[in-house]
Amino acid sequence: MSKRAFLYTEMVTCGALIHGDRERFLNYNTEEHPLALQVGGSNPQELAACAKMAESWGYDEINLNCGCPSDRVQNGMIGACLMSHPQLVADCIKSMQDATSIPVTVKHRIGIDDMDDYQGLSDFVEPIAATGCLTFIVHARKAWLKGLSPKENREVPPLNYERVHLLKREHPELEIILNGGLSTIDECIEQLNYVDGVMVGREAYHNPWLLTEVDSAIYGEAPRLQDRLTIMANMLRYIEQQLSDGMRLHHITRHLLGLFYGQPGGKQFRRVISEGAHKANAGVELVDLALDQIRSRM
Repeated sequence: MSKRAFLYTEMVTCGALIHGDRERFLNYNTEEHPLALQVGGSNPQELAACAKMAESWGYDEINLNCGCPSDRVQNGMIGACLMSHPQLVADCIKSMQDATSIPVTVKHRIGIDDMDDYQGLSDFVEPIAATGCLTFIVHARKAWLKGLSPKENREVPPLNYERVHLLKREHPELEIILNGGLSTIDECIEQLNYVDGVMVGREAYHNPWLLTEVDSAIYGEAPRLQDRLTIMANMLRYIEQQLSDGMRLHHITRHLLGLFYGQPGGKQFRRVISEGAHKANAGVELVDLALDQIRSRM
């Protein structure tokens, strides 16, 4: 759907990479480039080891998550709680930079709890920037570390794009990428008047067709003629290969449910997959059956 959009993995903790099933977390397909590995941790030596892994596996960037508000990761000094420890984050970034030649970047919030003003944001960014880190991906909501669930922390704290814009104005030498609440290409283009880039999270997941506009609207390339069924025909070949390697169908199809968002037969497509993909013998024929719900309405 897009050759130019930069894809980020889900956050993987240092412990999972160092002590767990490394291939499970790090393997990917070449079509996913450009691709960044997002990691969670606060131990400079462990993060350096993960940075080496990212480079050896062929990732284009490694990103340190300083924005996840989950209680589970807070207990391990991971995620948004690190915003109250900017020098520790700077030490982690420097250790990662020393271990790899690929870019090391940071994703964070505009604040946490009572740290909710521009000065707090600036105090977090400046020591990290002093390491030579150039790219900051800023979720334009603060996080409440106590009292709100991770889901609520993606929705309840109000968006404050102006604070991110001010960060860019105050630090023109940095690449500032804005994240949070963007749901259309037009909204993304509007934000590019103020920042260097945008990150789209939930909307890209729930309505992935949005990505088909990226290469032409954002990067100025000639539009590619695409349709959803052609994309799914390519996915069917991918699914067959993954199933032959032991993957369960529902691990793939749960990420496909948004492709026909707002389209005739879209609800029926989702129903067929949701009801059958978790079954032990479910195969590619189930997806083809679900696609019949779309074909019959064309």
